[in-house]
Amino acid sequence: MPFGMEDALGPNRPAPPIHLLGRFQRRHPGGVKDPMISLAKAGPYTRLRNELAASPRTWLITGVAGFIGSNILHELLSFGQNVVGLDNFSTGYQANLDDVLATPAGKKGSFRLYKGDIRDIQACRKACRGVDYVLHHAALGSVPRSIDDPALSNSVNVDGFINVLLASNEAGVKRIVYASTCAIYGDSPELPLSEASTGNLLSPYAATKLANEIYASVFQRVYGVQLVGLRYFNIFGPRQDPNGAYAAVIPRWISNLLSGEACQIFGDGETSRDFCYVANVAQANILAATSARSFGDAEVYNVGLGRETTLNELFRMIRLGLVGLEPSIATAQPVYSHFRDGDIRRSGADITKIQQQLEYEPTHTIAQGLGEALEWYVEHSAKSALVEESRIAALT
Repeated sequence: MPFGMEDALGPNRPAPPIHLLGRFQRRHPGGVKDPMISLAKAGPYTRLRNELAASPRTWLITGVAGFIGSNILHELLSFGQNVVGLDNFSTGYQANLDDVLATPAGKKGSFRLYKGDIRDIQACRKACRGVDYVLHHAALGSVPRSIDDPALSNSVNVDGFINVLLASNEAGVKRIVYASTCAIYGDSPELPLSEASTGNLLSPYAATKLANEIYASVFQRVYGVQLVGLRYFNIFGPRQDPNGAYAAVIPRWISNLLSGEACQIFGDGETSRDFCYVANVAQANILAATSARSFGDAEVYNVGLGRETTLNELFRMIRLGLVGLEPSIATAQPVYSHFRDGDIRRSGADITKIQQQLEYEPTHTIAQGLGEALEWYVEHSAKSALVEESRIAALT
């Protein structure tokens, strides 16, 4: 998905140079300190965390073993919340949960896991019991996969979503925050994209998420269920899967460069996306769930950084971040191929609404976020290599 060059501090401020990769480069020779490491000082979100720490709530995360779900779990546990997780492990991994629970933050709250499918209403009812807030992230989230199998995407993303709404309503949940997508904007020519933008949808995946927003609005009007949709732009960070046919571009390229494989770019590389670090997403979910704002109708908000980055720029940033580990990466070049069906040419978020109404402020620039993502993937790549070497040694 595309992202633009507007910085979150203002639409006309130039993006930071691509060599600013935050903490990762500061820990390696030749690193350059990023003067824009933090976009938000201690403010409303810090105060909210302190309030919740003093009076913990119970949260359900569907899709908890996935990339975004596990990062939200990590954040909630870090300030002592009680978390219930629901996952069928079709796209999530037990290793993600183990990774969270092994950290100091993972030991501060409580966590209970239910293995189940959101297409099973009984599994949803069981998970919703005694829950204050639901953060719904269980979904099949790939445009290419939805084009390959639109019926499966509809079954999980729409039928499963309705089950979560029904179970939440029956359990008296205070509010449901659900993951939507910038794919809903389709081919809208407007940039940056505001919540009122419209365009032709380009994939079955986008259609399923638009259906979610419609159902959310209906459930709030008919049943009084409080719902907030978050339209994610291109989210990245630790625990994002680098493997598989539908892997996201950042972890896939990091993995490819570390292993000496070519990085593929669909199109000419000038396709742009609004790349947003996952810590910003966790903040948006918690703000949306607990906001004292009265939502007369189901609301939707963009969640991004508020600036675009082209794929060519992104490749150079990742390459430069890894070159200190392996000098040969400095000469790596991407391989270009045809544009993919359903891809949007440019995408960038207007985050004015969520900033004004929910007091959301990104805490990580793309530079800092990419630095932390590189650090995590390098560390886990090294661990995986050691495990594999041990396994081979045991067999010989």
